[in-house]
Parts: sequence; C-alpha cells; structure tokens
Amino acid sequence: MLRAYVYGFLAFLYAPILLLPLFAFNDGTVIAFPLDGFTLRWFAELRTNAELHNALFNSLWVAAVAAALAVLLGLAAARANVRYRFPGKTPALGLIMLPLVLPEIIVATSLLVVAVRFFGWDLSLWTVVAAHVLICTPFAIAILNASFQALDPALEEAAVDLGCSRFETFRLITLPLVMPGIVAALLISFTISLDEFIIAFFLTGSEPTLPVYIWSLLRFPRQIPVVMALGTILVIISILILTLAEWNRRRGLARAGVKDSGGFL
Repeated sequence: MLRAYVYGFLAFLYAPILLLPLFAFNDGTVIAFPLDGFTLRWFAELRTNAELHNALFNSLWVAAVAAALAVLLGLAAARANVRYRFPGKTPALGLIMLPLVLPEIIVATSLLVVAVRFFGWDLSLWTVVAAHVLICTPFAIAILNASFQALDPALEEAAVDLGCSRFETFRLITLPLVMPGIVAALLISFTISLDEFIIAFFLTGSEPTLPVYIWSLLRFPRQIPVVMALGTILVIISILILTLAEWNRRRGLARAGVKDSGGFL
C-alpha cells in the first residue's frame, strides 16, 4: 500500500510536467486531446520574441545577483553557526530561516509595504533582487551548514599552528574544502530565484521577470503553446541545474569522508 501511495503521489505531482513537452510539439492552439500533429513552430517563435528575450535577461540577471549575495550571506551565517557560540545564536538563526515556512504571499505583501511605504523605493529589478536574497539565503545556509559540519576543525587549527593567518587559513584550507557546497548553494539559489513568481509579481516594476511575463501570456489563448514550449525548456534547465548541484554536494561529502544521508535528488 505504501508503494502504491508513493507511485500515485509521484504520478499526480509530475504528470502535468510531462504534459508540457507533449503539447509544446502539438500543431494546434487548443490544449486538448486528440493532438493535431507534430510541429516545431512554437519553439521557433521563442527566437523572434523580443519581449520574451528581455524578460529572460531580467530573470537571469536577478537570479545571478541574488544567488551570489545569498551565498555570501549564507557562508558567513553557516560558519558562525557551526564554529562559534554566542548569545542569541539560536533565535537569530531561526529568524533567518523563517522565510522557509512563511507563505510567499505574506512575504511578498510585507516586502511591498516595507519597500514602498517605509523606504520609498521605486519598484524595479533591485527590489526583486533584495526579496530573492531574503528567500534564497535560508536554502544557502542549510546547504553550507552541512559543508561546514563535514569539515574537520583540526585542519584549520593545524594551518594556524603552522603560521597561517585566519584569512590565509580560510582562503587556502576552508574555502577549497567547502567549495562543492558553495557551488551547490549557488545553483539551488539561482534555480529558486529564476523560477520564483509571487514575490516578483508584487515587486517588479516595468521590467518583468520571466515568470511574470509568462503569466501575462496566459491571457492570450494563442500564446499558450508558446508558454508550453518555454516551460519545457525551463524544466529541462532546472533538472540539469539541480542534478549538477546534487553532484557537487555528494562530491563534497565524499571528499570530506562523510556518509551521505540524502539530498536533493
């Protein structure tokens, strides 16, 4: 019964995703069976849509900046959490990880009020970057926590005893050993930012990100097959990024001699 439940749950979860490529190659504009034939014209339309290209560039830029900032903050927080003890550490870490459990609609509304009413910012890609850093940092911390826990503190202590400064120890010993975790955190944060819609919908200005642009296309029935084609490409890219992130995570644990207890895939 448990196996049947798992198979049924996976089918319910992933069957809609499997339908994406099916209708992306369908020659008709109506998303229904029977199919009208095989075509590649929806993918060809992606190449000539300038607005889509701008939205894609916006999403890639936001995801790259947000992922880099989230990993830098996550690196500092994870090291402090694993290596040091100080008053208020547990409440502070819990506050940082809070966006993992809060509904995104609540986070988006709160950030919109703070950005517009309190700071007087104009909505732009930078407000989206700030919000995505907020939601990506907890994921980066969770991944980097495991990397620092797998790192033997004796290696850093030995480097200091041999004359290295704290900065040299971090650059020459710590950083290379946790680099697989950093790469995994970067890839996961990049994917989360690239796919995020609700917060971007509230905080984007006149320059929409790709998910917001896709949402605008759904108002036009003829554009739905184009959305299917684009969604197929995004699913493939997301799977590749997650696979690469998981490979880096496992490689880092293997280098540290730690038994793998599960991961993203």
